[in-house]
Amino acid sequence: MERAPLVIFREATVMNGEMPVVYGLDMTILPGELVYIVGRVGTGKTSIIRTMMAENRLDGGTGEVCGYPLHKLRRRDIPYLRRRLGVVFQDFQLLMDRSVKDNLAFVLRATGWRDRARIDRRISEVLKSVGMETKAHRMPHQLSGGEQQRIAIARALLNSPDLLIADEPTGNLDEETAEGILQLLRRINIENNTAIVMVTHNKSIVQRYPGRVFVCEGERCHEIGDGDIVRMDDEDF
Repeated sequence: MERAPLVIFREATVMNGEMPVVYGLDMTILPGELVYIVGRVGTGKTSIIRTMMAENRLDGGTGEVCGYPLHKLRRRDIPYLRRRLGVVFQDFQLLMDRSVKDNLAFVLRATGWRDRARIDRRISEVLKSVGMETKAHRMPHQLSGGEQQRIAIARALLNSPDLLIADEPTGNLDEETAEGILQLLRRINIENNTAIVMVTHNKSIVQRYPGRVFVCEGERCHEIGDGDIVRMDDEDF
């Protein structure tokens, strides 16, 4: 049975504010795929994932994410699109004035969950899935960077997303901690059949955890093969 794509861009012009940064983007992402977006600073990587989240508008071409057409998306449909997505940021973006449990409960209530027992049950499930089941009552400042990122991943999984978007998820972590986060993301990708789109500057990640790779350069973004990755210089990431 053919799988319906989660992400489709056709000849899309990606914007950063009012400035076009990527022209003619063609990209299709299927359920369960691991996709990297790499390239030098300022080449449009983050603008592409912000477009997937409907934070940036398309200025030309077409785009569709989780069945929602970005080029004609109604404002009232944006929250429904975002419920189909999970997002993990480099700087965690946890609410520092409340516990881990309250961070997660806030997201669930904001996305329509009302039953307290169901909320508690879902929080327990996602914390267990990222190995943080004993940390529910900790405050973010009581956690290490790696633990905070695991909580951020748990937050991204709350609504069982079809697509997980990760923007430099290991950028603020030491090598050993980063490896644990990458293994966790890969497990989620395989076991849940969750598609992952990851922006990274780290060539070794791409080589250790192979997936499809798109390179942003010269106001374009195109897919490359394994041999092209080997030949790329580190600074091109």
